[in-house]
Amino acid sequence: MGDSITELTNYPDDLQAMLGVGYIVGNFGVSGSTVLLDTYTPYMHQTAFIDAKNCLPDIVIIMLGTNDARTDNFQSIDNFVADYTMLINSIQSSKTKPQIFIVKPPPLFENELDLKSQNLLKGIIPRIEQTANALGLQVIDVYFALENHPEYFQDGVHPNNEGATVIAEQIYNAIISTET
Repeated sequence: MGDSITELTNYPDDLQAMLGVGYIVGNFGVSGSTVLLDTYTPYMHQTAFIDAKNCLPDIVIIMLGTNDARTDNFQSIDNFVADYTMLINSIQSSKTKPQIFIVKPPPLFENELDLKSQNLLKGIIPRIEQTANALGLQVIDVYFALENHPEYFQDGVHPNNEGATVIAEQIYNAIISTET
């Protein structure tokens, strides 16, 4: 589950290749989507969210927060933890009771999409950690893995193929580490 970074990059395909035939990786990304409900495109209101839950997953990877760092969306930041908790509780209520991983999204570099690095770093990421801690969920830190690699981003926001591979590797390692 995620935004355009999930929908439009190769990381889900890379992850499928890494995990192999014992897994089916679905791509339920929606460009522009947010955790925050008081925006134009809350992920919880997207068809992809319902589709993801209906596929009855055993594992759910959620990488949201990038679009919440946009200046206009960030005005509702105080609702982030409550809105993210509601989204996660909705997933956890499904009959498969999937294992959920929350991903710290990639860093934001210079961009023309009004997505602010400071909003992500100082507002979104601490709230992702707060939500994960409160719910006892594992966090996958894609931000740290990519923070010194602006060359892995085509527009300062969306990872290129190399960046997508790094994301897939981080998620793969987290999934595999829970199986051993």
